[in-house]
Amino acid sequence: MGLSDPAGSTTLARLSAARGEYESFQIVVQAPANTGLSHVNVAVTDLTSAGGHVISKNNVALFREHYVHVTQSSPDWGGSNRPLGAGWYADGLVPLVDPDTGSAPSGGSLRAASFNVQAGKNQPMWVDVFVPRTAAASQYSGSFLITSDQGTAAGKVALQVWNFTLPLRPALKSAFVTTQPHSARVARTLLRNKVSPLEVTPEEARDLMDNFGLSTSNLGFWSGADVSHCTMAPAPAVKQIRSAAAKYPAGLQLFDFVADEIGKCKPLYPEIRRWALALHQAGVRSLITMAPVPELFDDGSGARRSAVDIWVVLPEMYDKAGDAIAHALAKGDEIWSYNTLVQDPYSPKWEIDFAPLNFRIQPGFISQSLKLTGLLCWRVDMWPSEAWTNVNNPGKFSSNNYPGEGMLLYPGQAAGITAAAPSMRLKWIRDGVEDYEYVELLKQAGDGDWAIEIVRRVGRDWSHWTRDPEMLAAARQQLGQKLDALSPDADPPSRSRRKPVQPKRKATQ
Repeated sequence: MGLSDPAGSTTLARLSAARGEYESFQIVVQAPANTGLSHVNVAVTDLTSAGGHVISKNNVALFREHYVHVTQSSPDWGGSNRPLGAGWYADGLVPLVDPDTGSAPSGGSLRAASFNVQAGKNQPMWVDVFVPRTAAASQYSGSFLITSDQGTAAGKVALQVWNFTLPLRPALKSAFVTTQPHSARVARTLLRNKVSPLEVTPEEARDLMDNFGLSTSNLGFWSGADVSHCTMAPAPAVKQIRSAAAKYPAGLQLFDFVADEIGKCKPLYPEIRRWALALHQAGVRSLITMAPVPELFDDGSGARRSAVDIWVVLPEMYDKAGDAIAHALAKGDEIWSYNTLVQDPYSPKWEIDFAPLNFRIQPGFISQSLKLTGLLCWRVDMWPSEAWTNVNNPGKFSSNNYPGEGMLLYPGQAAGITAAAPSMRLKWIRDGVEDYEYVELLKQAGDGDWAIEIVRRVGRDWSHWTRDPEMLAAARQQLGQKLDALSPDADPPSRSRRKPVQPKRKATQ
């Protein structure tokens, strides 16, 4: 919602969710036109069912949405997916409670409690409801209260908990690159939002696996080859790779991010095969950001294994690869996706000035439709010196501006936490990962063909995906109700109730 958009009239948030799932809604506080609001606080009660079941308010996380100013629009190529343009956007999320300590944030200049709202302006609050894996399937209700020096307001929450559970470890694999200190805490921030850091240390891995759903890690050997350097260091020795891998706990899937965007580096193919042979002999998979090519469908071992186990592609790479994608999938290779900058006029984008659906549709419906099994983000914490006030970067990547590029997180110090604060974009990506999970569970239940039919109506491929959030919400509701019906031993649900979609994003000029 923009800074000065008219107030709505809805005071009831209707949600539906599985156990182990996060569902969110927004509370927008608008100050009267002739006076501001001071010392504003927002609180949510426990959620209770008629049968006496309780979801504690400790499972409800509140964030104050922080507005940032996009000074120059992302590139607009005039295609089917265009930016919304310059203006003010809510993006960074300032937590009311530090999730690592369970206490109020300490220090910093940004607060989610006792804040002020200027006359005639809006201040949205983001509310995350996490449904415990032990929760009973039922209809729950609760309320929220807004207090200020000028008065109070209240609303209600209705939550339908469906009778199925999302696993701790998401089916959609991911690798989001972070370079900040306090790596375990930043990793937890990502994992709470259903995506994984690119790599963790062996010492951090066990806790992150058992309690936060970590399933993969990069081993850390790097060839030096990227889009600007068509040269590779020699492959590490098999013994060296095995020694590094042995430090990690059993059950963690290890891969090695060998090279980045080297599709034009054909002379490197023999060296890529040598890297692959060494990694494969040590039991580690290879990952490269490039489209599949026939020359790398054999690592030279005689086992007919590809030299690249995980091909990570941009939408344009996917569309230009043709039959090579299908061939790689038929061989058992994995295809992951990523997106960066604004490189085409049609696929979802991760810049701040694109509609919210952009962030959710790629990890969820498009990934399921195209048989993509992972998601990569090249950087989540590329922070300028004043990240909370400057998300613009003209001249960094080109003369264009790519607001929010490389920063799905915000530095925690300003918000009084030692880890990192999430963005709204990261929350929408999380919702897409959960959409993916719904379809995966239906596949396991034998209803995969039906689920994919629903999925393709919403996000068939990079060019054909809905811009209507109501359509996506309706599809998710169908998938959830189907899964709920497969386990009918819950309290009687109100199956017609549906989560309200997030408001369409627009800039305030």
